[in-house]
Amino acid sequence: MDAYALECHRKAGTIAGECREWAREAIQPGVRVRDVLEGIEARIAKAGAAPAFPAQSSRNSVAAHYCSAPDDDMAYEEGDCVKVDVGVHVDGYIADTALSVDLSKDGHWTPLVNASKDALAAAIAAVEPGKRVGEIGAAIERVILAAGFEPVRNLTGHGLGRWKVHTAPQVPNYGEAGGGRLKEGMFVAIEPFASTGRGYIRERGKAEIFMMIRPPRKAKGLDKDVLRDIQAWRGLPIARRYFEDHDPEVLEDTLGKLARQGSLMRYPPLVEDEGVMVTQHEHTLYVGPDGVEIMTAV
Repeated sequence: MDAYALECHRKAGTIAGECREWAREAIQPGVRVRDVLEGIEARIAKAGAAPAFPAQSSRNSVAAHYCSAPDDDMAYEEGDCVKVDVGVHVDGYIADTALSVDLSKDGHWTPLVNASKDALAAAIAAVEPGKRVGEIGAAIERVILAAGFEPVRNLTGHGLGRWKVHTAPQVPNYGEAGGGRLKEGMFVAIEPFASTGRGYIRERGKAEIFMMIRPPRKAKGLDKDVLRDIQAWRGLPIARRYFEDHDPEVLEDTLGKLARQGSLMRYPPLVEDEGVMVTQHEHTLYVGPDGVEIMTAV
């Protein structure tokens, strides 16, 4: 890991952590979700960085990937269990972090919030070069089960690469035999999810997040201006609301054509069963020669 890359990661981590903590205070009943997401991204830009993925805030049974549409007026409500997920990059070097907020008056969801928070702390304590990712997952699982909840088993933590939000290794939220090992020099995002349900999510609803996964093929009707603006993100995830200056029909036509030819991936919200509550906490770690550094701590 060269000094420049490490410094970029550290800067991205500091910005991401500060935005996460701003969101913790901004998330209140009656506040629009979109205002929090756009507030996060405005702070990222002001700090001289850019989103590594669209800021997201998922409520209640939605575990992840809720990103407001351009005309979305949905607001947080009293009693909500809220997640906020923030990604920042500096010259392609990424930091990824998340937390959960209990908006109940009586602290009803605080044990669930603490389950994912404490599981993250246990996972971080277990991180060292050579450690199998399944052992990290076992530490997460033990804490969440002991709190009386279930880990979400089909969501994982992940490595981070330059211009790549998800790389090997995948870090499970439960114990498993085998799996990859952590290596010195790795950047890894560990993100336990705790659930009041079965601990399995599925895609549901309209996607507002997209990612270019391969170069587009020439096709009739692909708008060159929309395509140029998508490609400017260099393969990082983007949101529909990033393209409000384009004609909506032209934008939708181009997004649809790119998706059908397999160049663009859609990411709908990830949802547990109705009535189930889910929490998440996440830090980006550097497995360094002098120990583990929490890049997104503030």
